[in-house]
Amino acid sequence: MAKRSRKNHRSEVKLKDFVVVTVLDDLELAKEYETLLNVNDIPAMTKEQVDPSGSDGGIALMVPEDFLDEAHVVIESQDAYDDFYDFAIEDEEEGELDDNPFEDEF
Repeated sequence: MAKRSRKNHRSEVKLKDFVVVTVLDDLELAKEYETLLNVNDIPAMTKEQVDPSGSDGGIALMVPEDFLDEAHVVIESQDAYDDFYDFAIEDEEEGELDDNPFEDEF
């Protein structure tokens, strides 16, 4: 697969070329994901979605269609990283971690 050039990708991409990666309820999290994608050279933007019934539909995180698969991988990797540290912190708060985690009990 040929590697695409990412130089000037912002100027080449039009809003109509953007597709939704995910819809979130939390604006702060949507902005964090947008920043994460931009840091990884994936053009991203957020857009408020309105439900046809008139209620708030959430915040859509959008990328160009050519970057959709890559965006999913970056977000899923970040979620796995966050989950790992959330579990470690929970265990530490509950006192489940031993003083010496490398010592085997026989």
